[in-house]
Amino acid sequence: MRKAKSAFLGVIILFAIWVMLTDTSRQELIFGGATALLIAALFHSRLTVLGDIRLNPKSLLYMVIYVFVFLWELLKSNIDVALRVINPRLPINPGIVKVKTSLKSPLGRAVLANSITLTPGTLTVEMKNDYFYIHWIDVTSDDIEGATKAIVSHFEKYLETIFG
Repeated sequence: MRKAKSAFLGVIILFAIWVMLTDTSRQELIFGGATALLIAALFHSRLTVLGDIRLNPKSLLYMVIYVFVFLWELLKSNIDVALRVINPRLPINPGIVKVKTSLKSPLGRAVLANSITLTPGTLTVEMKNDYFYIHWIDVTSDDIEGATKAIVSHFEKYLETIFG
């Protein structure tokens, strides 16, 4: 069942990408669908990670909400870093902090690590078991709980519902 779900999601995602990159003529849709099926068939062993995605109304809603939460955090961090560049008197206190995640899904952890890295001012350096090591431009808390709350908590509650 998990393999079928992964293959189905793979075809849907690949086809959605195809539609975004081309026009919606019948010929393009047919070719895109065939290409998505072919790629999913050839790389089905690589698509098994998609089986971690939960497909229920709550997780689908949280996927949409997550996009906006991520964009909001991205905007805030861009403004913060830009202000630090423009005004050199603003303090920076760079360092590497250890944060803990409760996510068990490898795909969920990868999405969390990438979300952290994509927001300016933070960079995921290493993932080890339940811990991430994050380079942070302005360390405001060096204990695990404080750093986790500041960096991870915005994303994790949504990713927990989406990936488990």
